[in-house]
Amino acid sequence: MIPFPDLSPELFSITLFGMHFALRWYALAYIAGLLIAWSLAVHAVKRHSLWPDNRPPVKPRQIEDLMTYIILGVILGGRLGYVFFYQPQYYLSHPLEIVKVWEGGMAFHGGLLGVIIAAWWYSVKYKIPRLQLADLVAHSVAAGLLLGRLSNFVNAELWGRATDMPWGVIFPGSAAQSCGQPLGELCARHPSQLYEAGLEGLLLGVLMLYLVYRKAAFHAPGRILGVFLTGYGCARFFVEFFRQPDVQFVSPGNPMGLAWHIDGYGITQGQALSVPMIALGLWFLWRATRATAQAVPS
Repeated sequence: MIPFPDLSPELFSITLFGMHFALRWYALAYIAGLLIAWSLAVHAVKRHSLWPDNRPPVKPRQIEDLMTYIILGVILGGRLGYVFFYQPQYYLSHPLEIVKVWEGGMAFHGGLLGVIIAAWWYSVKYKIPRLQLADLVAHSVAAGLLLGRLSNFVNAELWGRATDMPWGVIFPGSAAQSCGQPLGELCARHPSQLYEAGLEGLLLGVLMLYLVYRKAAFHAPGRILGVFLTGYGCARFFVEFFRQPDVQFVSPGNPMGLAWHIDGYGITQGQALSVPMIALGLWFLWRATRATAQAVPS
């Protein structure tokens, strides 16, 4: 078992006029992730050879406007996704709590849906090729996922299920250490945040950059979008086997926290939300491959 390192969720904090202000690692991860995404997108559209007919879908100066739409999509989609995917009864009974984003509660699948809607709206407004814009956005987001999951680890949140593996981490807090063990014994858990950081962030990000800069993936519109949706969906589905289930789904008759199950066999909410991602991603991959094959002269 590995003791949780001495990490603080706050980078620094100050108190002014009796009010506490803090810069948290999680907020910094959001900021850094968006800045990296902006930088990757600008670099990609400056490389005209990466795109069909040497024509990027947007100009570098348009990326700033696009980022405004993306930020709104992330925040609104992530929050509303958490509200409706995970605790709809509570928030519908307490609607004023929905706006309290600073108290936590964001869902990736909701944020993804928000980004899709925001990018689609931007493409319609400025008459931009939708699949090319989707590829541009998709190839830029992995760094943000990596930093976000690392921040989850620093915050000692979203930890995994109990484990006796040698890399199990003893997370702080009574909830994390309540694994049904005898009183006084410490409980180690899977560091599932790090699993997700490695798979959804690092591995998927490197794969997409390789496909873009070494395999000309942007020349088949929709391919990178398909890789992202399929890759993230598969990674999240896999890690859910090791991740502690959401507390709202756990009950005496459902200790595994399965959102959809029959006689104890089923899938978690994260897996249920990932299945459509995988299916949609495979469809985009098939579509891009078919379009490429049809474009090759016989």
